[in-house]
This record gives sequence, structure tokens and C-alpha cells, in this order.
Amino acid sequence: MAAHFSTLKTVAKFLREVFRRKLFGGGPATRLDDIYNYHLIDGMYATSGQPSERQFALIKASGVLSVINLAPTSVLENALIDEPRILEALDLEYHHIPVDFQNPTDEDFERFCSLLATQANDTLWVHCAANMRVSAFTYRYRTQVLGHEPELAMEDLRRVWEPVGVWKAFIAP
Repeated sequence: MAAHFSTLKTVAKFLREVFRRKLFGGGPATRLDDIYNYHLIDGMYATSGQPSERQFALIKASGVLSVINLAPTSVLENALIDEPRILEALDLEYHHIPVDFQNPTDEDFERFCSLLATQANDTLWVHCAANMRVSAFTYRYRTQVLGHEPELAMEDLRRVWEPVGVWKAFIAP
């Protein structure tokens, strides 16, 4: 029950964030943990939901050099339509793997793993619309590629949500 509560909480916060972004143009840009669903995966990289343009400037100032976006570019995904231009202006490397939330694929995961192999983890930020895709991809990467203990990786995943349906199957060994 508590695990499903984390999913409901994430969805409610996502809807609030979409509403706030539409009305006020994005969130505050004073601290990294002001960014929607920000989560640092120790020894790896930072993750979050969709940062605003101002928040990307803060991400750059924190030392990040590269960004991976797992969300499709659409209004429904709370996306910044001009994210590639914004990141180019900040001199941040941008990689986009548009993962269909209803159909994450092994090919998407393979592209993600290939990108991680070319990045310095301490200078990487990975985001999607709500950090749900990212947390599932990170869990699978940690357990299936890096060999981390599933229980430890699951703690980070459950801070964001409890995968169900296609996502539960996606992260299964």
C-alpha cells in the first residue's frame, strides 16, 4: 500500500508541476532540490522530472556537463519544446531518447546504456517528465548492468514510485 502511495504522490505532484509551469513559467531556481522530483543517485548521477529553463542554468552552475532526456517532446509530458536550444546556449551536451510511457522498449534501454558508457557520471543529469521513466531505467541499469543489490536500488526507485504494468515488466530481470 505504501509503495502505491509513492506513485500517487508522484502523479499528483506532476500534475501540480504542470499547472504551476503553465501559470508561472517554471519553478524556482535557487537550489537543485527545488527541481521537481530531484534525486541524486549516490556515485552515479542526478535525476529529476522536467527542469525549467531557469533550473537548467542552475544545473549547469552545479558542474553538470551533459543531460539525457527520456521524455517525448509534447505538452502532455510537460516538456520544454526548445530544450535542445536552451541546453546548447548553456553549453550543455544534450541527448534525447523519447521513451513512450506506455511502451518502454529494450532498444530504449540499450540506447540509455550506450549513452551512460560515454558519460562521466558525476557530470550527468538524467530527466524525464516526472522522474518515473528515469528511476525505472536507473533501477534496471543498476541491477542488470552494474550488478547492484536489487534491494538497495529499489529504495531509490520507490522514492519516486512503484512501477506497475509495463514498467513492472520492464524492470524485471
